[in-house]
Amino acid sequence: MSLKIAAEIYPKSASETVEEPCLVIREYDEDRHKVAVEKLESLCEVGQSGKPSLVTDLMGDPICRIRHFQLHVMLVAEYGEEGEVVGVIRGCVKTVTRRNSVYVKLAYVLGLRVSPRHRRFGIGTKLVQHLEDWCKQNGAKYAYMATDCTNEPSVNLFTKKCGYSKFRTLTILVQPVHAHYKPISSNIAVLRLPPRLAGSMYNNMFANSEFYPKDIEMILSNKLNLGTFMAIPKKYMSKCDLKRGILPPTFAMLSVWNTKDVFKLQVKGVSPLTHACCVGTRLLDEWIPWLRLPSFPDVFRPFGVYFVYGLHMEGKCGTQLMKFLCGFVHNMARDDGGCGAIVAELGQRDPVRDAVPHWRKFSWAEDMWCIKNLEATKQNIHEKSDWFTSRSSSPVIFVDPRDF
Repeated sequence: MSLKIAAEIYPKSASETVEEPCLVIREYDEDRHKVAVEKLESLCEVGQSGKPSLVTDLMGDPICRIRHFQLHVMLVAEYGEEGEVVGVIRGCVKTVTRRNSVYVKLAYVLGLRVSPRHRRFGIGTKLVQHLEDWCKQNGAKYAYMATDCTNEPSVNLFTKKCGYSKFRTLTILVQPVHAHYKPISSNIAVLRLPPRLAGSMYNNMFANSEFYPKDIEMILSNKLNLGTFMAIPKKYMSKCDLKRGILPPTFAMLSVWNTKDVFKLQVKGVSPLTHACCVGTRLLDEWIPWLRLPSFPDVFRPFGVYFVYGLHMEGKCGTQLMKFLCGFVHNMARDDGGCGAIVAELGQRDPVRDAVPHWRKFSWAEDMWCIKNLEATKQNIHEKSDWFTSRSSSPVIFVDPRDF
C-alpha cells in the first residue's frame, strides 16, 4: 500500500481542485471532525498488550490543551475520497524569554497523532510542515516540542526528518495524592497572592530564565489557575511588605494549575494483583490516616492532576518551606475529589528540583525538548543560532502550565 500526497492544501480555497486527492490537510472544524478525531485519539491511546498504559480523556474537547493560548490551531489530515481523518496535530504561538529578558515568538508543537494503519507514509511529517507554515505566518521564529527521551519514533521524526535539535532536558516530578493530610508546621504562614502582585514578582524572579511567558498575568488570572501561594516563617510576617517589594529573608513560592478541568488520565492494563495491592494501600490509609501511609490514589478510574509551576525559593529555610508548600498543595488536592497527583516539571539544574516531594517510580527523569529555527533556510535546515549553541546562564526553565 502506498500513499500519494496531494498538493499543499492548507488553507484550501473554494475554487481549488485537486485531481485524485489522497491526503488533504486542513484546519479542524468541530462539526465536521470532532467525532472522527475522538475515534483517532482512542486508537492511538492503545498501549502494548499486557503492559500498563496511561490513557488521556480530553473530555469531549479535542483542542482543550491549546484553547488557553491566544494564537492556536489544530490541523487534521484527511485521506481518500471520503475524507477519513488519519492524523491530527496541534500548535500555538506565544512570546517567551530566550534569556536575559530578551523575548522571542515561539511555537509549541504538540498532540501529533497518526492512525496506526496509516503510519510510515509521511503523514506525520506533512502535518508538522503545515503546522510550521501556520506558525511562521503568525510570527514564530522558533518551534519546539517535548517528548519522553525513550519515545524513539517521536524523537526520530522531529530530529531526523523535520530538522529539530535536542535542546533541553527536564524532569517531571509526580507526587500521588494520599488519603491522609500532609502536616504543615504552625510556625509557617501560607499567603495567597493576587494575580497582579504574583505576576510582578515573577517578572523579577524569572527575568533571566528561559521560556518565561510574556502573558504571565493572563495565565495567573485564568480560571484554571487555583492561586499563587507563598510560604514564609511567621516570625518574618512583620518584616515584609510584598506590595512595596520588601520580601522576607527566606520564603518559597509557587502557582497551581487545575488540569483536571481540561483532561483526565487513567491507568489501564495493570494485573489484578497490582490493582488489588494499590487499592489495599488506599483503604489502609483511609482507615488509619494518622499513620500517614504512602498510599496509591485511585488511578484506575479517570483522575485529574494539579500542575505546580513558577516554583521559586530563597533564603536558608527555602528548601524546607518549599516542601511545606508542596504539602499545602497536596492537602488542597486531597480535598478536591478526583485529583490523583501533583506534577511539577523542572530543569535538571534547577535548585528547586531537590526540594519537591515526589515518587521516583512515577516520575520521568528525562523529558526531552527539541527546538527548530523556523527562519533557517532549506539549504541549511539545521542552521543554529546563539540560543542553540550557548548554554543558558540560568539553571531555571519556566514551564508554562498551558503546555502540560
